[in-house]
Amino acid sequence: MVCGGLAQARVSEVEAAKLGKELTPVGAERAGNAEGTIPAWTGGLTEPPKGWQPGEREIDPFPGDRPLFTITKDNYEQYRDHLTDGHIAMMETYGDDYFLPVYQTRRTAAFPEHVYEKFKQNALTAELLDNGNGVRNTIMTSPFPIPQNGLEVMWNHTLRYRGEQLLFRAAHATPTVGGEFTPILKEYSYYFAYAEPGAELQDIDNKIFYLKTETISPPQLAGTLTLVHETLDQVRSPRLAWRYESGSRRLRRSPNLAYETDLPDSSSLRSVDQKDLYNGAPNQYDWELKGKREIYVPYNAYELHSDEHSAEDVIRAGHINQELTRYELHRVWVVEAKLRTGISHIYHRRVYYVDEDSWQILATEEYDEDGNLWRVSEAHNISYYSEPVFWTTLEMTYDLKARRYYVDGLDYDQAPYDFDPGFRSREFTASAARRAARR
Repeated sequence: MVCGGLAQARVSEVEAAKLGKELTPVGAERAGNAEGTIPAWTGGLTEPPKGWQPGEREIDPFPGDRPLFTITKDNYEQYRDHLTDGHIAMMETYGDDYFLPVYQTRRTAAFPEHVYEKFKQNALTAELLDNGNGVRNTIMTSPFPIPQNGLEVMWNHTLRYRGEQLLFRAAHATPTVGGEFTPILKEYSYYFAYAEPGAELQDIDNKIFYLKTETISPPQLAGTLTLVHETLDQVRSPRLAWRYESGSRRLRRSPNLAYETDLPDSSSLRSVDQKDLYNGAPNQYDWELKGKREIYVPYNAYELHSDEHSAEDVIRAGHINQELTRYELHRVWVVEAKLRTGISHIYHRRVYYVDEDSWQILATEEYDEDGNLWRVSEAHNISYYSEPVFWTTLEMTYDLKARRYYVDGLDYDQAPYDFDPGFRSREFTASAARRAARR
């Protein structure tokens, strides 16, 4: 289904009534599959495991799980129906060194009850704006739990619930072909205006969230500060961004922090709109909903999240250490994006695999102008305990041509995520960022 130029209709009362019944509160199929390899959703992971205390890093709720089998370059043909083209390409590119350890499927995604209530309200009221560049009559979480087209699925990802605020430190790196790397550590401060309790769409000034990042190390980059105001309708009101660098000692507007622009400090291995696997205005592509598939995807990545590891344990030449990964069979929405005529972008076709239980994009494929698969991205996720959200712990983009990759979320020697840092919106103004710049 391709989205046309008109606003899309909200679903009927009859359709919305399925939420919380045959559909989960977020719109996934509650039942498992016929083969029993995908279980029914029974509420997700709503209680932390024994042994975890507030203020600690999340521990593995399934410590006894072991791989059911491993998919390799030698046996992937028998699993092809459940594999993405990107994962097949990775196995063909890296041979025995790249494999998918497949575990029991556990549908852990869960959210607070007040978020579930908003899903049903949004289903009855939310609409796409003309041409799909924004939404209206929605708040807090994904607007379209019963999506009718590819754009609605993508907006579900963009506006999914990720808590109200968040503070953490994590590093990203771009390993060389040989696997050497220098991590760039940043502090991230999020204020999700769209999810603020009691907020209405007309109250948040077209903002989804505010984000402030400060580079901590290495020393030559320390003090660099970026401020982003992420807008809902980015065609009418583009994303606002400012950047402060210690060398210039000035906070400057960053007008091009969007679309195909190189993501800062990514060694040109990732575009800005690949952060979070996809972000920003959808107006450069035509979006087609291809339907649902049962796919082996990264899920419940508690081993990758564990503070028993270091960045050196995770990073390898060509790709991360697959021994630490976990893949499960899940139902995903498949959305294909094709570049519109007359538009310039380094990616001419893109494919997204979106988790039905959380609206998180789990994997993507990016193709060049000749139709060749160029880059493959993944998001390895967990269910967090201090705030019931399902979100990434590590994400990466693999460049099949360069045989290098970008990896983000390396936080093994850092404090756990803080979902209640007590921010105020006034801390995210340009003047506040200017005052906060210390170099």
